[in-house]
Amino acid sequence: MALKLEKEIWVSQIKENFYPDSSFLMYGQDFSALVENDAINMAEAGVDPNVLINNDTYPITVIQRADTPIRIALDKFETENTLVRRPDVIQYSYDQLESVIMGHRNQLRAKTAEKAAHAYAPAQDSAYTPVISTTGANSGTRKTITFDDILNLKERFDNMEIPLEQRFLVLHPSHVTDLIRLDTKGFKDITDVVNGQPKRFAGFGILQFSRMPVYDLNTMEKLGWGIAGGADSGFCSFAFQANEVMKADGEVYMYERVDDPEHRATVVGFDKRFIAVPIRNKGIGAIVSAKA
Repeated sequence: MALKLEKEIWVSQIKENFYPDSSFLMYGQDFSALVENDAINMAEAGVDPNVLINNDTYPITVIQRADTPIRIALDKFETENTLVRRPDVIQYSYDQLESVIMGHRNQLRAKTAEKAAHAYAPAQDSAYTPVISTTGANSGTRKTITFDDILNLKERFDNMEIPLEQRFLVLHPSHVTDLIRLDTKGFKDITDVVNGQPKRFAGFGILQFSRMPVYDLNTMEKLGWGIAGGADSGFCSFAFQANEVMKADGEVYMYERVDDPEHRATVVGFDKRFIAVPIRNKGIGAIVSAKA
């Protein structure tokens, strides 16, 4: 069995359908076309103009909008190298090397989504970034999520005049379980994606993701990336409006050492450049599991 690797083919397979229909990353703004040298160069829009009604004072004031340049560097995600020994490959009836490469793809998909979820969830409660606590019955060490909690989040979005269209709520699997127990018939398929669109409740398209950020329950502030929560912390579900969050994919690079004579093996690894962040720190929210 030949062990020659065609880099372009394997890199293409890593990129192809990187975001499944069920991924919340399918629904934000895609800024990949703006990526140059592993960064995005853009501008934060200045203040919008006021609207005058029945004005009788002229000339109308001219205000120059001052946009602020922004440079967003893409994160670098690196997989550990995988070694595939040639005798092992020969013994298998399927192409083990291809299976290994697809394993790298799945791990990159999971880790980039985890980083994005942490970025999309607001740092703390504010007028434009609601963070609310669950109010349901006790379930072990936490309070369950309720329909009222989701409706309260909806009201917060309504009050800050976030567009009704393209709102999404990404539920932690435990929160999905809570809702199914409240209404098995109505919510057993709540996170299904049909014809490329998630089912809706309270104006939110409902999705699911397991690797959620964690909040300090004393301050209701989000813990930093990579910080594990303790007894005084709780996981969240998060929400966003599609025009208020972005993602950008950069270069995918494959490293290879084919037919290494020392190991009698082929070694492969991948780098991927990626970033996902809120655009204006507005129109994002979270429902945090409160302590029982």
